Amino acid sequence: MRKQSFWKKGYVAGILILMYVPILMVIIYSFNAGRLNSSWSGFSLRWYGELFRDRAMFRALWNSLFLALASSFSAAVIGTLGAMGAWREWEPGRRSLGLRTGKILEYLSVLPIMIPEIILGMVLLAFFSLLALPLGMLTLVIAHTCFCIPYVYIVVKARLAGLDKSYVEAAKDLGAGEWRAFYDITLPLILPAIVSGMLIAFAMSFDDVIVSVFVTGPNTNTLPIRIFTQIKTGVTPKTNALCTLLFIITVMLCLASATLGASKKEEKN
Repeated sequence: MRKQSFWKKGYVAGILILMYVPILMVIIYSFNAGRLNSSWSGFSLRWYGELFRDRAMFRALWNSLFLALASSFSAAVIGTLGAMGAWREWEPGRRSLGLRTGKILEYLSVLPIMIPEIILGMVLLAFFSLLALPLGMLTLVIAHTCFCIPYVYIVVKARLAGLDKSYVEAAKDLGAGEWRAFYDITLPLILPAIVSGMLIAFAMSFDDVIVSVFVTGPNTNTLPIRIFTQIKTGVTPKTNALCTLLFIITVMLCLASATLGASKKEEKN
């Protein structure tokens, strides 16, 4: 038993090291006085100063935040409606499609996350070219919404699968219509799943490079694309400084969310 416990702890420690040591190195070298990430030249805040003077970097960051928010919100609306439709379709006595047809439609709903990103980017570029739609923020939002929808759809559909339909039926028996029952009963119950799906979609959109390269315009630059293009000339510690700030903001948001959740539990108790 002790030997098994030792190997389990060693396995967990190894995973944590692989996950967080690279992040720690990025944070450390963001304070490096030199330009190279391979040698330590002394402590300095030089790169943070250059970062705050780089308007192009913050413009790219703003574009990425706007793109991630717009695409995750659009995906949340479409994915939730799709999950609701699939959930209602499989109600006993209400099935309007055959079993095989329903399964095919379900597979098609999650297909965008199964297709390689480079193929998805080429297909979307060809589609936008066919429509003569100029490449820019609009095409980015449409493209990111396409591959973000399945994340929301899967999470919400899983939540709906465990939902007791008697609550909705009771609301209808009391005179509530379809939309009223959805707004008062179903939506509050599936809201955590919608938020979870949106967070996953936000992360996937904010981090995307391959699809964005195909559908972005000449005057629209996102943060991942800007960092990717800097690889040709070498990533400076200025990028490390930006990653450090984003990491700190993410940790603060996670801590605030955990604290808020804990306080709500205490209030209920």
